[in-house]
Amino acid sequence: MSVVAASHRYSFGVADDGAVRLDLATGPVVCRASGALYLEADETLIVADLHFEKGSSFAARGQMLPPYDTRETLGRLEREIAALSPRTLIFLGDSFHDEAAESRLAPDDAARLAALASGRTLIWVVGNHDADGPKALPGDSADELDLAGLRLRHEPAEGRAPGEVSGHLHPCATIVGKGHAVRRRCFVSDGERIILPAFGAYTGGLSVRDPAFAGLFARDPLMVCLGNGRAHAVGWRALFR
Repeated sequence: MSVVAASHRYSFGVADDGAVRLDLATGPVVCRASGALYLEADETLIVADLHFEKGSSFAARGQMLPPYDTRETLGRLEREIAALSPRTLIFLGDSFHDEAAESRLAPDDAARLAALASGRTLIWVVGNHDADGPKALPGDSADELDLAGLRLRHEPAEGRAPGEVSGHLHPCATIVGKGHAVRRRCFVSDGERIILPAFGAYTGGLSVRDPAFAGLFARDPLMVCLGNGRAHAVGWRALFR
């Protein structure tokens, strides 16, 4: 890992595999290009807002989407696990799109999900879409948990929250420059807390300029935007050119 960029307010670096290492108040975290967060010292992989079976939920309401979102999301997650071999895997809430989604899993997808717990600790932090946690899959459920000086929860707390890792808001950033704009899912952090992008294939995104983010950060945040196999650190001013 070599540091390639820094500012007077943020310290970050880019690894050969395209991940961005960002320093929080409690220590370094690694923002993977997939949208997963990795805690190297604790060998812990964290993903938020997978929304398994969102496609089948929409289909049941007459909005036909290709029924492959769970399979595609699982594939990306399995590739992250193969690359990192984490000792702990944490789902940071809204893993399922609704309370009946687990029962709609195809048998092979359910088996792949269960296999993720083999040889590691699996923890399901519950969210507003899956408040009861999984019923038949392995792993432990939690409302929130503390790890390595961090507070892991689904929905960000109001006001400043040093050490908080959350999801829920599905942050996206639109970077404007040279006559065109690019919209990307992103991590967003002020060096104290970090909000993860949605990991699910069919999950949308909320602009980091939306009022829902107001008051959460002590200063203009840094975005780590997801590119094609590489994450990119982007300053707040890049959104306003």
